[in-house]
Amino acid sequence: MNSLLNAISQMRLPTDAQRVFHGRGGLYPGCEHWTLDAFPPVFVLTSFLPATDDELATLGAALAQRWQVLAPDQPLNWVFQCRAQGHVETRLMAGSEPEPHSVTEDGARFRVQLLKGQNHGLFLDMAEGRRWVRTHVAAGVAAGGPSFRVLNLFAYTCAFSVVALQAGAKLVVNVDMSHGAITVGQQNHQLNGITTGASFLAHDIFSTWGKINRSGPYDLVIVDPPSYQKGSFVATKDYARLMRRLPDLLMPGAHALLCLNAPELGMAFLQDQMQELAPKLRFVERVANPAVFADVSPDRSLKVLVYQAPD
Repeated sequence: MNSLLNAISQMRLPTDAQRVFHGRGGLYPGCEHWTLDAFPPVFVLTSFLPATDDELATLGAALAQRWQVLAPDQPLNWVFQCRAQGHVETRLMAGSEPEPHSVTEDGARFRVQLLKGQNHGLFLDMAEGRRWVRTHVAAGVAAGGPSFRVLNLFAYTCAFSVVALQAGAKLVVNVDMSHGAITVGQQNHQLNGITTGASFLAHDIFSTWGKINRSGPYDLVIVDPPSYQKGSFVATKDYARLMRRLPDLLMPGAHALLCLNAPELGMAFLQDQMQELAPKLRFVERVANPAVFADVSPDRSLKVLVYQAPD
């Protein structure tokens, strides 16, 4: 646990939502099961193995000691989440969580909920992907694309949509089969004062192509599916179904952002299938992950790949 304790002792006062410690990357032997995230004003400590009371007490004391230095006049709020196989729990360890709770990233605000479920409403490893979208859309609009259109597939809570519209997109079509996630996505737009430009489809993507096609073709298509979600999407068989659709969804010269967070599937999984199923789309780059998410094997970490349609 020494690497995690060291990270706590050196952390700065977080303002934006961010990961503080990423043991999952395998760079800190003995800490592979630990992560620490900041969703100001709350910290979330996660273990992917069962944690003992002594371990939690030691880590809680370290957080309290550092918090006394960083914000002595503010209460320490922290949550423990265990995601061990067969032992899943979320526990408020100290303080409280604001209700409602919103966090910031690059000036945008997003609703989060830390005490219910395993996903909190904002995936921190996708921060650079959101920055790429913001920069790409702004550049496209500045180059003469005032009608810039975005398709956001597996939109979850629509963070990509918020940043795209802030960057000047004319329209973002958000599609996700979870009504709850789409509702939070609508709240995220309201939080940021965005009242026009976004549409929301709480439908299964594979049965909604008619509605999706009517708003296209698009200047940017974002594909950010779960790697495995029984009954809705399994990457090994369903990603190919999306790839086949991409050429018809994209304007000439438009881009696609393909995302995959499955340690067992490397870049070749996406690149080989794209070469086979959408060979006219050209690979442009892999978007770097946030530095804190460094991994001993880049192939295991989050993959965010950019492709471009021919002019």
